[in-house]
Amino acid sequence: MRLLILPLAAFLLSGCLARTAVGIVTLPVKAVGAGVDAVTTSQAEADQRRGRQVREEEERLGREARRREREERRRQDDAEERAADWPEHR
Repeated sequence: MRLLILPLAAFLLSGCLARTAVGIVTLPVKAVGAGVDAVTTSQAEADQRRGRQVREEEERLGREARRREREERRRQDDAEERAADWPEHR
């Protein structure tokens, strides 16, 4: 019985040990790769960032234009009300 279990256990453990050894060897490579990915910016990421900046700038300009239009309408309405309040010169 021991003669059957011992070779089987050695065979199973050798696969486990080999997998562990591969994991240990590739770990530094994966760590360096992750560090490089974190530090560098791909062209696609740069394009996305620039597109976002352009979109946010356009949104900001649109908000400012709407605000200016509202203020102008208020000024015109106020001017019309003041003109209506003044007595006409006869």
